[in-house]
Amino acid sequence: MPGFRTIAVVREIESPENPGGLEKRVSIVPHDVKKLVEAGAELFVEHGAGEGVGFDDAEYIAAGATMQSAEEIYQDKDLIIKFKGPSLDSIKLMRPGSTLLCMAHFDSFPDRAAMLEKRQINVVAMEEILESPKVQTDETILARTAMAAALQPFADNNTLGGLKIRIMKWSSRIAPAIRRAGNRDPKSLRIICGKSCFSGLDAAGPDSLFFYDSNDLDNDLLLQNLEDSGSHMFDLADFERKHGQRAISQWRATHEPNEFGLRRIQCLHQTGQAGARYGLKLLQQNKPDLDLSKAQVVVLGYGNVGQGAIHEIFDHGVENIAVLGRVHTNTGRIDYWLRDVDLVVNGADQPLHLRGKNYLVTNQHLKTIIPDGSVIIDLVGGSPTNRSPIEPVLSCTFLTEPHFVQDGVTISALWGWPMMGMMRETAITYSGQIVDVLTGYERLIDGLDDLAPGVKRALVCGPFVAV
Repeated sequence: MPGFRTIAVVREIESPENPGGLEKRVSIVPHDVKKLVEAGAELFVEHGAGEGVGFDDAEYIAAGATMQSAEEIYQDKDLIIKFKGPSLDSIKLMRPGSTLLCMAHFDSFPDRAAMLEKRQINVVAMEEILESPKVQTDETILARTAMAAALQPFADNNTLGGLKIRIMKWSSRIAPAIRRAGNRDPKSLRIICGKSCFSGLDAAGPDSLFFYDSNDLDNDLLLQNLEDSGSHMFDLADFERKHGQRAISQWRATHEPNEFGLRRIQCLHQTGQAGARYGLKLLQQNKPDLDLSKAQVVVLGYGNVGQGAIHEIFDHGVENIAVLGRVHTNTGRIDYWLRDVDLVVNGADQPLHLRGKNYLVTNQHLKTIIPDGSVIIDLVGGSPTNRSPIEPVLSCTFLTEPHFVQDGVTISALWGWPMMGMMRETAITYSGQIVDVLTGYERLIDGLDDLAPGVKRALVCGPFVAV
């Protein structure tokens, strides 16, 4: 029998990060309830838990769950699973020594954290569970090693700092190369439309590198014009044909996996997509005469949420997306990128010691540089005790009031971006990931006695012994 013999799946209700109870997702969908029952656990689901995303009680009963009321669901359970953190009233119903698995955000809600500790509730923060060791796919290694090969001549002659890198078309295959390029701090890094004409480009010649995938690009005239201009060209597909397998094998032979990798329970790409989609919608409302394809768009960061934003913006036909790394966001230097900007999407997180001290986009930028009617989308968010790199964001916004205007600039930092039109599909994704952590190689279902490294770091409260 598992360490967690009784598991409760509770309904999302109003809580500190869910005002109005507008978060409707459920942490475990019926299909995954069946997996937990087969693993030996007894599943209890609160009445109506899945209705907000289209799963009714009958489906949970058919999967082997027992339905319970809101009063019953928290009582006498070994493990309580929910999506958002709990309401304060719910904490009082939990048995001391029981375990709560949720998006805990302890640094953002210190009063609730103190209450959970006083009640002696073990808390495993979903957002803190990481791969251990880090997983690197062959496709990721291929793109990263290809970009490394493309940049090597510039590293050798010490001209990387003056290099203008242009990625021709975004794709999931080329995304790891963008991250590799950003980490090398070039003069500029932009994603451009593969249908661009040569005369419309902002860079060409010996100080420019155009990185593309000929399997996904059909613009021979542009490629020829770029070659004739003396621009440096690098084709991912050609690299794969000539060096792919050897490059992947050599990388694996010389790189031990990192102890920790990406979040195990996440919809980071969808977060970026949802935020960017909303930002473009706001931009069209604010500037109805703007040709969206010509919009000046800046994305801060090139990690998972940043890639989701780039993906969405590219799919909306924006022809030129500036991607900024650490060097470009330094005090003073970022001013260049914010002048005449239409949309800023922040996907850059900062370590805890810099939160509330280092701001990438400041209130002064809104007053003096960023034009009226422009939009800032903050995908990172925060709270008064855990500030965002976007200074105007004192706290996350919510579905009840998703954006605000300051000095003529529209700003949104939604708590739970995938709620913006992606609730059902992200609920299904999260559910599968949660059950995989419970029953897969981490075996969290076996209890807290011998936690896998990627889960152990996520035990933000406890361990306390069940009473």
